[in-house]
Amino acid sequence: MNKLAIMGAMQEEIEPLLANFEDIKVTEYADNKYYEVSLDGLDIVIAHSKIGKVFASLTATTMIEKFSCDTLLFSGVAGAVNNQLKIGDLIIADKLCQHDLDITAFGHPHGFVPGGKVFVETSQELRNVAKEVAEENSLKVIEGTIATGDQFVHSNERKDFIQNTFKADALEMEGASVAVICDSLNIPFFILRSISDSADMEANFDFDEFLKSSAQISADYILKIAKKLNK
Repeated sequence: MNKLAIMGAMQEEIEPLLANFEDIKVTEYADNKYYEVSLDGLDIVIAHSKIGKVFASLTATTMIEKFSCDTLLFSGVAGAVNNQLKIGDLIIADKLCQHDLDITAFGHPHGFVPGGKVFVETSQELRNVAKEVAEENSLKVIEGTIATGDQFVHSNERKDFIQNTFKADALEMEGASVAVICDSLNIPFFILRSISDSADMEANFDFDEFLKSSAQISADYILKIAKKLNK
């Protein structure tokens, strides 16, 4: 690994990462900011993807093609569709799909277009490292399928459809598009999500407070993974 890309879905999710560095080179490109730092001699580029598949694809491609990153780690939040997942749980994707990709009218399965595939698998090697780091730090993480779509899903009917169709555990708005980019360009990648809403969600849940705490936990975890990859 020569240069590592670390993406957060939102600006709030990369701020606790950036707080670990003093010498930061900022490059503005394609209406976004890319932060170049060094961690124990490892060159890292940090950016937030913005929300949705198009912005996430643009950010991932930029990090790979313009900044020459050859490995990508991505963290953010997700909603649970697996009833076993609770708020605050960490899930790492073993594979991802696009739940809103639909040309079933032409006889294709949900999530598929010619030249693509329904599921894109993440790097087994990176998942193994992430699980080692989690075990060393007494951090509980779950492996599962993450579904991506350009919509915030709040309908139980839609959630049931996604779980039944794709056997998904969690859903969000960026991961699968990043997976397609990395898979197409032969870039090993890892996707981590913290569960922000679940079936038994509390009425007094404060998302902003959750985002702040989960971003810190995810940042610490991602940096520990980066350090282990650099050994």
